Amino acid sequence: MSEARQAGSRPLRPVTLFTGQWADLPFEEVARLAGSWGFDGLEIACWGDHLDPVRAAQDDDYVRNRLEILERNNLSVHAIANHLTGQAVCDDPIDERHQAILSPDVWGDGDAEGVRQRAAGVLKDTARAAARLGARTVTGFSGSSIWKCVAMFPPAPESMIARGYEDFAARWNPIMDVFDAEGVRFALEVHPSEIAYDYWTTRRTLEVMSDRPGFGLNFDPSHFIWQDLDPVMFLQDFAPHIFHVHVKESVRQLNGRNGRLGSHLPWGDPRRGWDFVTAGHGDVPWEPVFRMLNSIGYDGPTSIEWEDAGMDRLVGAPRALRLVRDLAGIAPPAAAFDAAFSAPANNAR
Repeated sequence: MSEARQAGSRPLRPVTLFTGQWADLPFEEVARLAGSWGFDGLEIACWGDHLDPVRAAQDDDYVRNRLEILERNNLSVHAIANHLTGQAVCDDPIDERHQAILSPDVWGDGDAEGVRQRAAGVLKDTARAAARLGARTVTGFSGSSIWKCVAMFPPAPESMIARGYEDFAARWNPIMDVFDAEGVRFALEVHPSEIAYDYWTTRRTLEVMSDRPGFGLNFDPSHFIWQDLDPVMFLQDFAPHIFHVHVKESVRQLNGRNGRLGSHLPWGDPRRGWDFVTAGHGDVPWEPVFRMLNSIGYDGPTSIEWEDAGMDRLVGAPRALRLVRDLAGIAPPAAAFDAAFSAPANNAR
Protein backbone atom coordinates (compact mmCIF):
# COMPACT_ATOMS: atom_id res chain seq x y z
CA MET A 1 0.00 0.00 0.00
CA SER A 2 1.28 3.46 -0.84
CA GLU A 3 2.61 5.43 2.12
CA ALA A 4 0.33 8.23 0.96
CA ARG A 5 -2.79 6.22 1.81
CA GLN A 6 -4.61 5.64 5.05
CA ALA A 7 -6.47 2.57 6.20
CA GLY A 8 -9.43 1.86 4.00
CA SER A 9 -7.50 3.06 0.92
CA ARG A 10 -8.77 6.61 1.30
CA PRO A 11 -6.46 9.01 -0.51
CA LEU A 12 -4.16 11.02 1.70
CA ARG A 13 -2.58 13.39 -0.77
CA PRO A 14 0.15 15.55 0.80
CA VAL A 15 -0.51 19.25 0.28
CA THR A 16 2.66 20.99 -0.80
CA LEU A 17 3.68 24.51 -1.74
CA PHE A 18 5.41 25.06 -5.07
CA THR A 19 8.22 27.48 -4.28
CA GLY A 20 8.68 28.87 -7.79
CA GLN A 21 6.80 32.11 -7.13
CA TRP A 22 8.63 32.56 -3.81
CA ALA A 23 12.18 32.36 -5.13
CA ASP A 24 12.86 36.00 -4.25
CA LEU A 25 12.81 34.85 -0.62
CA PRO A 26 15.50 32.65 0.94
CA PHE A 27 14.63 28.97 0.97
CA GLU A 28 14.74 28.88 4.75
CA GLU A 29 12.14 31.67 4.98
CA VAL A 30 9.79 29.95 2.52
CA ALA A 31 10.09 26.72 4.50
CA ARG A 32 9.33 28.60 7.71
CA LEU A 33 6.22 30.18 6.20
CA ALA A 34 4.97 26.91 4.71
CA GLY A 35 5.51 25.06 7.96
CA SER A 36 3.72 27.72 10.01
CA TRP A 37 0.71 27.57 7.66
CA GLY A 38 0.47 23.78 7.95
CA PHE A 39 1.71 22.54 4.58
CA ASP A 40 2.90 18.95 4.47
CA GLY A 41 5.88 19.64 2.26
CA LEU A 42 7.36 21.54 -0.65
CA GLU A 43 7.74 21.21 -4.38
CA ILE A 44 11.16 22.84 -4.48
CA ALA A 45 12.01 25.08 -7.42
CA CYS A 46 15.49 24.93 -8.97
CA TRP A 47 15.96 28.69 -9.02
CA GLY A 48 16.60 31.47 -6.55
CA ASP A 49 18.57 29.97 -3.69
CA HIS A 50 16.01 27.19 -3.23
CA LEU A 51 17.85 24.39 -4.99
CA ASP A 52 20.90 24.21 -7.23
CA PRO A 53 20.41 20.85 -8.97
CA VAL A 54 23.98 20.61 -10.22
CA ARG A 55 25.34 21.12 -6.71
CA ALA A 56 22.72 18.82 -5.18
CA ALA A 57 23.72 16.08 -7.61
CA GLN A 58 27.19 15.85 -6.05
CA ASP A 59 27.44 17.74 -2.73
CA ASP A 60 26.38 15.70 0.31
CA ASP A 61 26.60 18.64 2.70
CA TYR A 62 24.37 20.77 0.49
CA VAL A 63 21.72 18.05 0.27
CA ARG A 64 21.89 17.55 4.02
CA ASN A 65 21.39 21.28 4.56
CA ARG A 66 18.24 21.35 2.39
CA LEU A 67 16.81 18.35 4.23
CA GLU A 68 17.59 19.81 7.65
CA ILE A 69 15.74 23.02 6.76
CA LEU A 70 12.72 20.96 5.78
CA GLU A 71 12.88 18.86 8.94
CA ARG A 72 13.08 21.91 11.20
CA ASN A 73 9.82 23.12 9.71
CA ASN A 74 8.01 19.73 9.75
CA LEU A 75 8.10 19.52 5.96
CA SER A 76 9.08 16.88 3.46
CA VAL A 77 10.04 17.07 -0.20
CA HIS A 78 7.74 15.28 -2.62
CA ALA A 79 8.91 16.80 -5.90
CA ILE A 80 11.41 19.25 -7.28
CA ALA A 81 10.70 21.55 -10.20
CA ASN A 82 12.94 22.65 -13.03
CA HIS A 83 10.61 24.42 -15.43
CA LEU A 84 12.96 27.26 -16.38
CA THR A 85 15.88 25.16 -17.54
CA GLY A 86 13.58 22.58 -19.12
CA GLN A 87 12.11 25.29 -21.32
CA ALA A 88 15.43 25.72 -23.07
CA VAL A 89 15.90 22.06 -24.01
CA CYS A 90 13.75 22.26 -27.15
CA ASP A 91 12.85 25.91 -27.69
CA ASP A 92 13.47 27.60 -31.02
CA PRO A 93 14.27 30.45 -31.11
CA ILE A 94 16.51 30.87 -28.06
CA ASP A 95 16.62 34.59 -27.27
CA GLU A 96 16.70 37.23 -24.55
CA ARG A 97 13.62 35.73 -22.88
CA HIS A 98 15.67 32.65 -22.09
CA GLN A 99 18.67 34.62 -20.92
CA ALA A 100 16.40 36.23 -18.31
CA ILE A 101 15.33 32.88 -16.81
CA LEU A 102 18.47 30.74 -17.17
CA SER A 103 21.54 30.58 -15.00
CA PRO A 104 24.69 32.15 -16.48
CA ASP A 105 26.23 28.69 -16.74
CA VAL A 106 23.40 27.43 -18.93
CA TRP A 107 23.17 30.59 -21.01
CA GLY A 108 26.93 30.73 -21.64
CA ASP A 109 27.63 32.65 -24.81
CA GLY A 110 23.99 32.44 -25.91
CA ASP A 111 24.66 30.14 -28.85
CA ALA A 112 21.28 28.45 -29.26
CA GLU A 113 22.37 24.84 -29.64
CA GLY A 114 24.89 25.22 -26.86
CA VAL A 115 22.14 26.52 -24.58
CA ARG A 116 19.93 23.53 -25.43
CA GLN A 117 22.72 21.04 -24.75
CA ARG A 118 23.70 22.64 -21.45
CA ALA A 119 20.04 22.76 -20.39
CA ALA A 120 19.71 19.04 -21.14
CA GLY A 121 22.76 18.35 -18.99
CA VAL A 122 21.22 20.23 -16.06
CA LEU A 123 17.98 18.25 -16.42
CA LYS A 124 20.01 15.06 -16.09
CA ASP A 125 21.57 16.44 -12.91
CA THR A 126 18.09 17.36 -11.72
CA ALA A 127 17.16 13.67 -11.79
CA ARG A 128 20.26 12.86 -9.77
CA ALA A 129 19.49 15.64 -7.29
CA ALA A 130 15.91 14.41 -6.84
CA ALA A 131 17.11 10.92 -6.07
CA ARG A 132 19.55 12.23 -3.46
CA LEU A 133 16.82 14.31 -1.83
CA GLY A 134 14.40 11.39 -1.79
CA ALA A 135 11.96 13.03 -4.21
CA ARG A 136 10.27 10.64 -6.61
CA THR A 137 9.19 13.19 -9.20
CA VAL A 138 10.61 16.15 -11.12
CA THR A 139 8.09 18.55 -12.63
CA GLY A 140 8.95 20.86 -15.48
CA PHE A 141 8.64 22.17 -18.99
CA SER A 142 10.07 20.72 -22.19
CA GLY A 143 10.21 23.66 -24.56
CA SER A 144 9.10 23.24 -28.17
CA SER A 145 10.58 23.99 -31.55
CA ILE A 146 7.07 24.22 -33.07
CA TRP A 147 5.12 26.35 -30.61
CA LYS A 148 5.89 29.22 -32.98
CA CYS A 149 3.65 27.39 -35.50
CA VAL A 150 0.57 27.38 -33.29
CA ALA A 151 -1.33 29.95 -35.40
CA MET A 152 -0.65 27.81 -38.53
CA PHE A 153 0.25 30.86 -40.58
CA PRO A 154 2.42 31.00 -42.53
CA PRO A 155 1.10 27.49 -43.16
CA ALA A 156 3.12 24.82 -41.38
CA PRO A 157 3.27 21.54 -43.32
CA GLU A 158 2.71 18.33 -41.39
CA SER A 159 6.33 17.40 -42.08
CA MET A 160 7.45 20.44 -40.08
CA ILE A 161 5.18 19.53 -37.16
CA ALA A 162 6.41 15.94 -37.27
CA ARG A 163 10.02 17.15 -37.14
CA GLY A 164 9.14 19.11 -34.01
CA TYR A 165 7.95 15.99 -32.22
CA GLU A 166 10.95 14.05 -33.49
CA ASP A 167 13.26 16.77 -32.18
CA PHE A 168 11.54 16.61 -28.80
CA ALA A 169 11.92 12.83 -28.57
CA ALA A 170 15.56 12.94 -29.68
CA ARG A 171 16.42 15.48 -26.99
CA TRP A 172 14.33 14.06 -24.14
CA ASN A 173 14.90 10.33 -24.48
CA PRO A 174 18.56 10.60 -23.38
CA ILE A 175 17.43 12.76 -20.45
CA MET A 176 14.82 10.15 -19.54
CA ASP A 177 17.49 7.43 -19.64
CA VAL A 178 19.13 9.18 -16.68
CA PHE A 179 15.79 9.61 -14.91
CA ASP A 180 15.12 5.89 -15.30
CA ALA A 181 18.57 5.01 -14.00
CA GLU A 182 17.95 7.18 -10.92
CA GLY A 183 14.46 5.82 -10.30
CA VAL A 184 12.91 9.28 -10.72
CA ARG A 185 9.93 10.24 -12.91
CA PHE A 186 9.52 13.35 -15.04
CA ALA A 187 6.13 15.07 -15.03
CA LEU A 188 5.74 17.38 -18.01
CA GLU A 189 3.40 20.27 -17.28
CA VAL A 190 0.84 20.49 -20.09
CA HIS A 191 1.08 24.18 -20.84
CA PRO A 192 1.01 26.58 -23.79
CA SER A 193 4.53 27.02 -25.22
CA GLU A 194 5.39 23.35 -24.50
CA ILE A 195 5.37 20.39 -26.86
CA ALA A 196 2.17 19.25 -25.09
CA TYR A 197 -0.24 22.10 -24.46
CA ASP A 198 -3.73 20.61 -24.91
CA TYR A 199 -5.50 17.26 -25.16
CA TRP A 200 -4.36 16.13 -28.60
CA THR A 201 -0.80 17.40 -28.35
CA THR A 202 -0.53 15.50 -25.06
CA ARG A 203 -1.62 12.31 -26.82
CA ARG A 204 0.95 12.85 -29.55
CA THR A 205 3.71 13.61 -27.04
CA LEU A 206 3.09 10.41 -25.09
CA GLU A 207 3.01 8.43 -28.34
CA VAL A 208 6.29 9.86 -29.59
CA MET A 209 7.86 8.95 -26.23
CA SER A 210 6.49 5.42 -26.70
CA ASP A 211 4.62 5.71 -23.39
CA ARG A 212 7.84 5.45 -21.39
CA PRO A 213 6.80 4.51 -17.83
CA GLY A 214 8.95 7.23 -16.27
CA PHE A 215 7.61 10.02 -18.48
CA GLY A 216 4.26 11.43 -17.40
CA LEU A 217 2.28 14.56 -16.75
CA ASN A 218 1.94 17.36 -14.24
CA PHE A 219 -1.77 18.21 -14.25
CA ASP A 220 -2.46 21.95 -13.93
CA PRO A 221 -6.11 22.79 -14.69
CA SER A 222 -5.50 26.54 -14.88
CA HIS A 223 -4.10 26.11 -18.39
CA PHE A 224 -7.12 24.15 -19.55
CA ILE A 225 -9.77 26.63 -18.47
CA TRP A 226 -8.89 29.45 -20.85
CA GLN A 227 -8.47 26.96 -23.70
CA ASP A 228 -12.01 25.62 -23.06
CA LEU A 229 -10.71 22.14 -22.27
CA ASP A 230 -12.39 19.90 -19.72
CA PRO A 231 -9.87 19.22 -16.92
CA VAL A 232 -11.98 16.42 -15.45
CA MET A 233 -12.10 14.55 -18.77
CA PHE A 234 -8.34 15.05 -19.13
CA LEU A 235 -7.74 13.41 -15.74
CA GLN A 236 -9.98 10.50 -16.63
CA ASP A 237 -8.42 9.85 -20.03
CA PHE A 238 -4.79 10.30 -18.98
CA ALA A 239 -5.11 8.72 -15.53
CA PRO A 240 -2.09 6.35 -15.80
CA HIS A 241 0.16 9.26 -16.76
CA ILE A 242 -0.78 11.72 -13.97
CA PHE A 243 2.35 11.88 -11.81
CA HIS A 244 1.78 15.22 -10.08
CA VAL A 245 -0.98 17.80 -9.58
CA HIS A 246 -0.82 21.59 -9.35
CA VAL A 247 -3.61 23.43 -7.60
CA LYS A 248 -3.65 26.59 -9.68
CA GLU A 249 -6.57 28.66 -10.89
CA SER A 250 -7.49 30.81 -13.85
CA VAL A 251 -10.55 32.91 -14.63
CA ARG A 252 -12.05 33.76 -18.02
CA GLN A 253 -12.75 37.44 -18.70
CA LEU A 254 -14.06 37.18 -22.27
CA ASN A 255 -16.49 40.05 -22.79
CA GLY A 256 -16.41 40.78 -26.50
CA ARG A 257 -13.34 43.00 -26.22
CA ASN A 258 -10.93 40.82 -24.30
CA GLY A 259 -9.18 38.15 -26.34
CA ARG A 260 -8.30 34.63 -25.35
CA LEU A 261 -4.65 35.08 -26.35
CA GLY A 262 -4.03 37.88 -23.85
CA SER A 263 -3.26 40.74 -26.29
CA HIS A 264 0.36 41.08 -25.04
CA LEU A 265 -1.04 42.61 -21.84
CA PRO A 266 0.51 42.06 -18.40
CA TRP A 267 -1.00 39.87 -15.71
CA GLY A 268 -3.73 41.62 -13.79
CA ASP A 269 -4.71 43.93 -16.65
CA PRO A 270 -8.55 43.94 -16.87
CA ARG A 271 -8.29 43.95 -20.67
CA ARG A 272 -6.91 40.40 -20.68
CA GLY A 273 -9.30 37.65 -21.75
CA TRP A 274 -8.15 35.46 -18.86
CA ASP A 275 -5.89 35.68 -15.86
CA PHE A 276 -4.47 33.64 -13.00
CA VAL A 277 -6.14 33.95 -9.61
CA THR A 278 -5.80 32.31 -6.21
CA ALA A 279 -7.29 28.81 -6.12
CA GLY A 280 -10.98 29.01 -5.32
CA HIS A 281 -11.49 32.38 -7.02
CA GLY A 282 -11.78 31.36 -10.67
CA ASP A 283 -13.38 28.91 -13.07
CA VAL A 284 -11.71 25.58 -12.22
CA PRO A 285 -14.37 23.04 -11.10
CA TRP A 286 -12.42 21.90 -8.07
CA GLU A 287 -14.97 19.54 -6.56
CA PRO A 288 -15.35 17.46 -9.77
CA VAL A 289 -11.56 17.55 -10.17
CA PHE A 290 -11.01 16.12 -6.69
CA ARG A 291 -13.74 13.53 -7.14
CA MET A 292 -11.98 12.39 -10.31
CA LEU A 293 -8.62 12.29 -8.52
CA ASN A 294 -10.29 9.93 -6.05
CA SER A 295 -11.78 7.88 -8.88
CA ILE A 296 -8.46 7.36 -10.66
CA GLY A 297 -6.67 6.55 -7.40
CA TYR A 298 -4.27 9.48 -7.48
CA ASP A 299 -2.46 9.67 -4.14
CA GLY A 300 0.45 11.94 -5.00
CA PRO A 301 0.98 15.56 -3.98
CA THR A 302 -1.51 18.33 -4.56
CA SER A 303 0.88 21.22 -4.90
CA ILE A 304 -0.42 24.75 -4.50
CA GLU A 305 1.02 27.08 -7.10
CA TRP A 306 0.11 30.61 -6.15
CA GLU A 307 -0.17 33.09 -9.03
CA ASP A 308 -2.46 36.08 -8.59
CA ALA A 309 -1.70 39.67 -9.59
CA GLY A 310 -4.61 40.86 -7.43
CA MET A 311 -3.97 39.11 -4.10
CA ASP A 312 -0.94 39.11 -1.84
CA ARG A 313 0.72 35.70 -1.71
CA LEU A 314 0.79 35.78 2.10
CA VAL A 315 -3.00 35.81 1.90
CA GLY A 316 -3.44 33.66 -1.20
CA ALA A 317 -1.27 30.67 -0.27
CA PRO A 318 -2.90 29.88 3.10
CA ARG A 319 -6.32 30.54 1.57
CA ALA A 320 -5.62 27.98 -1.15
CA LEU A 321 -4.38 25.56 1.51
CA ARG A 322 -7.72 25.83 3.33
CA LEU A 323 -9.52 25.08 0.05
CA VAL A 324 -7.50 21.91 -0.53
CA ARG A 325 -7.93 20.72 3.05
CA ASP A 326 -11.66 21.15 2.63
CA LEU A 327 -11.65 19.32 -0.71
CA ALA A 328 -9.75 16.45 0.92
CA GLY A 329 -12.96 15.73 2.80
CA ILE A 330 -14.43 14.53 -0.49
CA ALA A 331 -13.45 10.90 -0.14
CA PRO A 332 -15.21 7.60 -0.76
CA PRO A 333 -17.09 6.45 2.36
CA ALA A 334 -16.17 3.23 4.13
CA ALA A 335 -19.41 1.65 2.90
CA ALA A 336 -21.50 2.36 -0.17
CA PHE A 337 -24.49 4.60 0.51
CA ASP A 338 -26.86 1.97 -0.86
CA ALA A 339 -25.39 -0.90 1.20
CA ALA A 340 -28.26 -0.63 3.69
CA PHE A 341 -30.72 -1.51 0.94
CA SER A 342 -29.20 -4.99 0.80
CA ALA A 343 -29.94 -5.88 4.46
CA PRO A 344 -31.31 -9.39 4.99
CA ALA A 345 -35.06 -9.57 4.53
CA ASN A 346 -35.62 -10.83 8.09
CA ASN A 347 -34.17 -7.57 9.40
CA ALA A 348 -36.60 -5.46 7.43
CA ARG A 349 -39.50 -3.77 9.20
